[in-house]
Amino acid sequence: MTIEPSPNGSWRHYEDLGLPKPLAAALAAFVEQGYHGTSIRDVAARSGLSVPGLYHHYPSKQALLVGLTTVVMDELLERCRAAESEAGDDPSDRFDAVIESLLRFHMFRREQSFVASSEIRSMEPASRAGYVAQRDEQQAQVDRIVLAGIDSGAFEAGHPEDASRAVVTMCVAVAVWYRPDGELSPDELVARYLAIARRMVGAKRVGE
Repeated sequence: MTIEPSPNGSWRHYEDLGLPKPLAAALAAFVEQGYHGTSIRDVAARSGLSVPGLYHHYPSKQALLVGLTTVVMDELLERCRAAESEAGDDPSDRFDAVIESLLRFHMFRREQSFVASSEIRSMEPASRAGYVAQRDEQQAQVDRIVLAGIDSGAFEAGHPEDASRAVVTMCVAVAVWYRPDGELSPDELVARYLAIARRMVGAKRVGE
């Protein structure tokens, strides 16, 4: 999946991800029952396949989990890169865009994000290492922006890397509690949490 930078902010717009039937079935089962509570037979039944038919596409339950987490992280990284590229050179604008992208992603892909975060414990070592590397890449992007803001004088955090990790953790946690019918609309949540994120890094431009 590729999200191209656009003056219209394509990274802000979300449609159905169009997961293959086995991955969509695995996602629903993992959300409802957890990885260890889900059987291959359950995923096969949900996807309308026989067990041998499912194995033809995904040779194990672990392969289904890895397939899901790879889709999640690839899309997240694509969207955040597009957001930063579109924002230009100013660290404050880049910070706002990437944090907004993280917030929107964890609202609109909350089930996928929840499974990826909560089931890291279920990944085999090599799969876990790949997922962690992508997660670290995401964190490094925000770290670079925050440090650039410190260098430019736009941010004043005493411990910028700690502040950066705290901001990303806050954004990721949105997937746990956000509901479309909740108190805040997506735009209202972005405005409120972006103001909080700016304060966390000591931004001179706060606002809400």
